[in-house]
Amino acid sequence: MHIARRTLLGALAGSAALGAVGPSPAAADDEAGAAATSAAGDAADADRVTEAGQAEARASATAAAAALARLLPRHHRQVTFRTVPRAGGADAFRVTGGTGALVVAGTTPAVQLTGFHWYLRHTAHAHFSWNGAQTALPDRLPGVRTPLVKAANVTHRFALNDTNDGYTGPYKGWDYWEREIDVLALHGYNEVLVYAGADAVYHRTFAEYGYDDAELRRWLPGPAHQPWWLLQNMSSFGGPVSGELLDRRTALAKRIVRRLRELGMTPVFPGYFGTVPPGFTRRNPGARTVPQGDWGGFRRPDWLDPRTRHFGRVARTFYRVQKELFGSTSMYKMDLLHEGGKPGNVPVGEAARAVEKALRAAHPKATWAILGWQENPRREIVDAVDKSRMLILDGISDHYPNVTDREADWGGTPYAFGSIWNFGGHTAMGANTPDWAALYDDWRTRDGSAMDGIALMPEAADNNPAALALFSDLPWTDGPVALKEWFERWPRYRYGGADAHAVRAWDVLRRTAYGTSRADRWSEPADGLFGARPDLAVSHAAAWSPRALRYDAKQFDRALPELLAVAPALRRSSAYRYDLLDVTRQCVSNRARLLLPRVKAAYDAGDRARFRELTRQWLSWIDLLEKTVATDADHLLGRWIADARSYGSSEAERDRLEYDAVSLLTTWGGRASANGGKLHDYANREWSGLVGGLYRLRWKTYFTELDAALTAHRKPKPIDWFALEDRWTRHHPAYPARPSGDIVRVAREVAAKL
Repeated sequence: MHIARRTLLGALAGSAALGAVGPSPAAADDEAGAAATSAAGDAADADRVTEAGQAEARASATAAAAALARLLPRHHRQVTFRTVPRAGGADAFRVTGGTGALVVAGTTPAVQLTGFHWYLRHTAHAHFSWNGAQTALPDRLPGVRTPLVKAANVTHRFALNDTNDGYTGPYKGWDYWEREIDVLALHGYNEVLVYAGADAVYHRTFAEYGYDDAELRRWLPGPAHQPWWLLQNMSSFGGPVSGELLDRRTALAKRIVRRLRELGMTPVFPGYFGTVPPGFTRRNPGARTVPQGDWGGFRRPDWLDPRTRHFGRVARTFYRVQKELFGSTSMYKMDLLHEGGKPGNVPVGEAARAVEKALRAAHPKATWAILGWQENPRREIVDAVDKSRMLILDGISDHYPNVTDREADWGGTPYAFGSIWNFGGHTAMGANTPDWAALYDDWRTRDGSAMDGIALMPEAADNNPAALALFSDLPWTDGPVALKEWFERWPRYRYGGADAHAVRAWDVLRRTAYGTSRADRWSEPADGLFGARPDLAVSHAAAWSPRALRYDAKQFDRALPELLAVAPALRRSSAYRYDLLDVTRQCVSNRARLLLPRVKAAYDAGDRARFRELTRQWLSWIDLLEKTVATDADHLLGRWIADARSYGSSEAERDRLEYDAVSLLTTWGGRASANGGKLHDYANREWSGLVGGLYRLRWKTYFTELDAALTAHRKPKPIDWFALEDRWTRHHPAYPARPSGDIVRVAREVAAKL
């Protein structure tokens, strides 16, 4: 443990926080009163708290209290938040107090919420998550017998992938983001990637370099596709965007950034590394750009040579505009030459130094965050810049077994241990949790370690709540996590009490979906075959997904009856209902991998009767999957569409935004990207509307043609899948935006069929 962290833990254990907000609750126990006295003594003997410091502490505690009022309106007045100074950079919290009178001290409002959530889970047996919550609490919150004291073992706790703004919810509003930020704070994160609003920054920047409003709005993609434009992979698709849309996204981004700052969290903005609209050199004589070729069937935007004075001018404008809209921050995310970017004859090291120089000119103390992915960042980049002010977000820590020495790979550059446990927002359950337990503490504590962070980076958030909780615990846990014990405790606060059936269910899940490892060179679970382009030998839906289920499906099935047997009193929470849905959905999804080989065998044998019976079974499982996911609001294509259409200012724009949102889940783009770029179904997911709509249509079409081929003793005719998918994407039926059905009844139906 670092000396500063030990010191802060000791100080927290021995005294309460500085900067109390208001008097202790009337019902506070003697410990709370003694804490106030101790705080006054500490103030006199250590850092004397100025009036300004006290005001800042009051504002901090007020932000935490406001968050708790949103989350627990019946109980929030039983908690007093206080602020302590950060010692040596370490974040820490301390929870004390008696029944109905808790005192939570922490270094920031977000850390105070982390401390309360730790208490909530381990003392009160309740919690919040991306997916569901358990908040059935007694009228008076239970007290804490022994002060609960923890300090973060790394500085950076970074959240969200570059792709998140596309795959999770490009058209979500403030209600969504407010809760999302609260959940991230409760789980201990202090740095959050904010891509919303970047479109307005680019629009205003290049308006000063010879472009008019209309052509810039045509260059900007629709919001669902904007993350890949910001990564310099593509442009324009899903657009043009309207001025009204830019204004709405800017307003949303301002609220997101304001709330993050109120909670003491760092908004991470995109920095400028050289992306320019078409025709930049024509409008700006003397400028030099490097063509970037194609990415996934899309033409990439040109790259402005960072060594030139034109780059310096554009970067100054970009950072000025960004500051005018959203203020400054202390971390900027830039991925130079991402996924096949071409430097041309520009020396990579010189380009990196110029990009860094522009950042430092605008924000002298900022950290450059960069993704560790494939061969990025190139060694020339990290060797050229100030390593002490770069943070590499390692996206393959738990992906490839040959990743063993990041200090050697990146020359001692600070990095964050990261996980990308889903790609494209696949709904599959699971994560490589044994790797987290085995690697995180070992890498952090070894001699010469440069690891000083953790990076939560699934390509889409709001899934795998057990993975969220476990991964988020790593920075607040001394020593390796004991997985068996962790999964035994998880259902107690997930559902609100001890239950042997719940424990057995999660032990099954621990050993199957959450028991995989990077030994097979995958970090995500296999996606479902019902969502794949039909083929009798298909093994995956997305081109870069695992080719086989990474655990035993029959063993996984054992979790469902155990969940159904959980005591009725523990089945009332949204957390239980979500887990029951997820396990039921996964059981049904897994049937495809067991059934398809039998369908193929019947077809290959020319057994029409057997083929028809098995394909009927296949379609009936699809229908049951549709019925399962229709019970949950977050599994509805209709809701995704409604969100997109809500951002349109005209019927034409609403149609355009709907296509932007739905195409991301189906074809991803045009024919060149869907087929040649292999992006079709990259973001497949088992959602109501997709399952019963496009996925069923494809398989029904395929089986009908195979049946006709068997009957006529001929080869099956080829099917233009892109044409079918694109037609459906543009002209699909209307789908409900509200859930229907009872997941308990559906789960029992599924369990009876397994």
